[in-house]
Amino acid sequence: MEEESSFFERERDRLTSEITSGFEELLSSSNNLNRKLEEVLGMTKEYESIAALWQSFHELMRGHRDEGDVSGEAEPHGLPGTGGHVLAASKSGNGGGAEQQHEA
Repeated sequence: MEEESSFFERERDRLTSEITSGFEELLSSSNNLNRKLEEVLGMTKEYESIAALWQSFHELMRGHRDEGDVSGEAEPHGLPGTGGHVLAASKSGNGGGAEQQHEA
């Protein structure tokens, strides 16, 4: 019966060491995951500051564009030949005649 006890003890020790090894691997993996998550969070904070900078730049430029629209409403927008150019209405009373000549 002593052999059975020693077999039981050996099997218990083997399983205990296997469980311990599994827990160590789990701990190592969770530490690695935590480091990666901290890196990702650090990167998103960096991107937030960059995004805030671009947002303020966008708002500043949009404000300048809106001011330009108010002060120069008669000015055409866009470049000729790009599809964004709008001809200003003629003040001479010709109607759309002057505009048709420019389009042709």
